[in-house]
Formats: sequence, C-alpha cells, structure tokens
Amino acid sequence: MFAKQYTMIHRLETNKLRNVAKLFAHLIHSDAIPWGIMEYMVITEEETTSSSRIFVKILFQEIAEYMGLKKLRERLNDTSQQQSFEGLFPKDSPKNTRFAINFWTAIGLGGLTDGLREHLANAPKRIAAAAAAAPAPKAVLSSSSSSSSSSDAESESSSSSSSSGSTGSSSKTRSSSSSSGSSSGSSSGSSSASKTPPRKTKRQRHDSD
Repeated sequence: MFAKQYTMIHRLETNKLRNVAKLFAHLIHSDAIPWGIMEYMVITEEETTSSSRIFVKILFQEIAEYMGLKKLRERLNDTSQQQSFEGLFPKDSPKNTRFAINFWTAIGLGGLTDGLREHLANAPKRIAAAAAAAPAPKAVLSSSSSSSSSSDAESESSSSSSSSGSTGSSSKTRSSSSSSGSSSGSSSGSSSASKTPPRKTKRQRHDSD
C-alpha cells in the first residue's frame, strides 16, 4: 500500500499530499506498519521529485513530533534495519551524500545526518587510499605486456632471419646449378666440335682425284 501510494504521490494536490503523509506518519510511529517500508524512499536528486520531497518532509517532521528527535535517531540507527534506511541516508557517492545532508538540514532534521557527515568527511581519505593501492596491479600488467611484446618481437626477428637465410641458400643453389649447367653445355659443345672432322674444300677434292 505504501509503495503504491509513494509512486503516485506526484498526482496528488498539496493538501491531499499532506494528509496522506500525516496518515502514514501516525501508522509508522505507532508500529501499525513496519518501518521497513522506508526502503522505497531514496533521497537523491535523481530519485526524488518536488512532490516526493514534500511528502518525505511532512512524514518525518510528524514522526519526529510524535517520538522526539532523539528516539527517531535511535530508531533509524537500528542495525537490524539498516538495509531499509540506506536510501534515506545514501553513501554510494559524495554527490548523493551531500544532497541528503542538505535535504535533512533544510527540513529541520539535521541531527539525523551525523553518520552522513562523518562518512563525507572521511571520503577523501578513502579515495586517496584507493588511488595509492591502484598503481600496483597496473605495474604488474604493464610489465607482463612488455615482456610479451618483447617475446613477440624476438620471434618475429628470428622468423625473418630464418626466411632470409633460406632465401639466400635457395638463390645460391639456383646460381650454382645454372653455372654447372652452362659449364656442362660449353664442354659438351667443345667436345662435339673436336669430334667433327674438317670439311675438304673443292680444290683439295680435285687434287686428290
């Protein structure tokens, strides 16, 4: 019932919105409905509208009036229900944390934001620690990539040298075979020339006759 009403809160007029918020405030503080329904409310700039912010404002102002700010803070700090209250006090990013702090302070309930303020104050330390721990895995990654690239370069150079060596040996083989072929051709030509008897001229044949 609460989730459906909260998602449709922007359709209500301001007076009806106030009455609905006061009704749920009475039901919540008297434990007529569980406090776990607050998980549907997320106090960030993106997740809220002007109507939903007015609803949350009236709702918690009424609960604080019924219970008192001290008891309300104790109830919201209950460790057994922290999962239901995460959206009310977001810690996922400094932007959302700052927005929530400003919202609760603006509606007169800044006393609920002590945990958020401490979280925001320690945020630079956490960021610095994360940045200091980040370069270690990057260095390992770069060294491994450089070693792999050097091994690839060595393999490429060895393959190119082996291919050039094979090309040189094949060219030497072709040149030696061609030179042997030409020498054998010239020797065969000279031997055939020596075996062929000289021809007699016409005058020599006539004298012999």
